[in-house]
Amino acid sequence: MATTTAKAMLERLHQYGVDHVFGVVGREASAILFDEVEGLDFVLTRHEFTAGVMADVLARITNRPQACFATLGPGMTNLATGVATSALDRSSVIALAAQSESYDCYPNVTHQCLDSTAVMGPLTKFSVQLERGEDIVNLVDSAVLNSRIEPVGPSFISLPVDLLGAELNGTPTDAPLVRATATHALDADWRARLDEAAELVREAENPLLVVGSAVIRAGAVDALRALAERLNIPVVTTYTAKGVLPHDHPLNYGAISGYMDGILGHPALDEIFGPADLLLAIGYDYAEDLRPSMWTRGRAKTTVRVAPEVNPIPELFRADIDIVTNVAEFVTALDDATSGLAPKTRHDLSALRARVAEFLADPTEYEDGMRVHQVIDCMNSVLDNGTFVSDIGFFRHYGVLFAKSDQPYGFLTSAGCSSFGYGLPAAMAAQIARPGEPVFLIAGDGGFHSNSADIETAVRLGLPIVMVVVNNDRNGLIELYQNLGHQRSHAPAVGFGSVDFVQLAEANGCEAVRATDRTSLLAALTKGAGLGRPFLIEVPVAYDFQSGGFAALAI
Repeated sequence: MATTTAKAMLERLHQYGVDHVFGVVGREASAILFDEVEGLDFVLTRHEFTAGVMADVLARITNRPQACFATLGPGMTNLATGVATSALDRSSVIALAAQSESYDCYPNVTHQCLDSTAVMGPLTKFSVQLERGEDIVNLVDSAVLNSRIEPVGPSFISLPVDLLGAELNGTPTDAPLVRATATHALDADWRARLDEAAELVREAENPLLVVGSAVIRAGAVDALRALAERLNIPVVTTYTAKGVLPHDHPLNYGAISGYMDGILGHPALDEIFGPADLLLAIGYDYAEDLRPSMWTRGRAKTTVRVAPEVNPIPELFRADIDIVTNVAEFVTALDDATSGLAPKTRHDLSALRARVAEFLADPTEYEDGMRVHQVIDCMNSVLDNGTFVSDIGFFRHYGVLFAKSDQPYGFLTSAGCSSFGYGLPAAMAAQIARPGEPVFLIAGDGGFHSNSADIETAVRLGLPIVMVVVNNDRNGLIELYQNLGHQRSHAPAVGFGSVDFVQLAEANGCEAVRATDRTSLLAALTKGAGLGRPFLIEVPVAYDFQSGGFAALAI
């Protein structure tokens, strides 16, 4: 029985575990309806960037490929930032975009025709244009295979409209699925280097585990916890690996931000890294923004890097021992190799923890608006066993420091790409992935309004996310940089007109309130958590950039 290229493509994607395609459809609707395959749902978004981020986050949480789709020309270019997000944040996204008919495909000449594969090529692991309908299954196989090899990332297929709707003969999806190993290039000598690493652990007085998201992708979280607990080794993480140890675990020394000393007015990086004499960087990825400059303080340190790919940046970080292997296999092997060791004595973090507690307990009622640490403390109080999502902005670094996260990817942000507007689509995707758990979003007014049209998407899908918009009518992080560089700010480059986010939400069918203090915010969060549909809370906030604590950011 004949089938179409479109149906064969969707069937093959579904066979690989893709259950959603997020996107915006154009005139290729004549060739594909997205109802051709049962169990694969199309989610219409208001913007293609939203579609790309939703695929990225769903792929990250489920650890399997997910897909996004755009029409030709500007749809494809709008999708590109979402694709870049999945590239820099390491998720397996299959990006699809329509293209002009194969007989009329002349980039920069034909209406809405751009060289899609050339645009997407630098952003993806695999970028190809369909030349024959019969090739679609093989191309999907190649796209999935490439996206799953570390470093995981997006693949792209350009789909000429006439070929997308063409009928095929036979049943092309009968071919066996391809399976990717999780590792790009194994180090044949890694076990010998494991023995070296184990000896360093034996000799170290104050080892420290520095953990990246590859540990989560490899399924190594439980093994890492067991190793840390048996040897009493503290753990620090990148933004996106936050949650590999529960928030209140005594060995959880926190997620690292280059802004933390300035926010806290406290030498946090010195206290965390200064006493360490051995750093075990497990699943380390420079794109996650935990940089060697943040840990090069205090005692001289030996470093061990363990990652599923060859070190791409030796000029920026050259470890004393570099091991390329499956992260889960390494952690288990290191646990075995150090089985006879006595637990280490971890260094004291009490001063930093007291400073963090002081911030979270801040009872001050500020006349110019709440402080972000107070907002996050309220969110922590109400969010129970859920997902804390952060958009991009200065407040994000408060989230890195203060937000509770008790599970892998319990704190979601874009460490690699960090694009404005990430938060809303990330929260929607997290809610789809975890339908029985609460999802709270914190976003600034600048980033949120850059992508706020998709409030309607959350309402249409009935996703019960709670959106907290911290509003100071400015791009706060940019104002910080202005003050760092010039000791003053320049309003035309950072200041916005006032937006009533409560009315904006209501115009999109979303209930909303404004909260101005702890009492009203806690009441609003409690209401939102139990509402069962999207809810927005606008919170006026203010930053103090003249406190003097930001002079030496480790960024």
